[in-house]
Amino acid sequence: MGLSPARASALSVLVFGGARSLTELADAERVTPATMSKLVTGLEHAGLVQRHPDVNDGRAIRIESTAKARRILERGRVSRLELLQQLLSEATEDEIEAVRIAAEAIERALHA
Repeated sequence: MGLSPARASALSVLVFGGARSLTELADAERVTPATMSKLVTGLEHAGLVQRHPDVNDGRAIRIESTAKARRILERGRVSRLELLQQLLSEATEDEIEAVRIAAEAIERALHA
């Protein structure tokens, strides 16, 4: 995708989870607000995020992904799915079922 892992991760929170404050985004990514501020500045310079005033708090800023960011992440998702499909093309039904079960366990753990 042409993004560092940290930028891609923060951007995916915004693209798939919606606009966030800098603090909310830092919390989601488990980094300090200062670190997230630097990441967001880089994403902003690349045209991948925009900062907007929070309608509920005039002092706060909301960070929102751009259409360009969504396109980049969707292309990345398609590429990963195509690769996964290739890797599993010769797998048995039992092996595919095992992968599905493992993926569900990982998803539950991430949401816990």
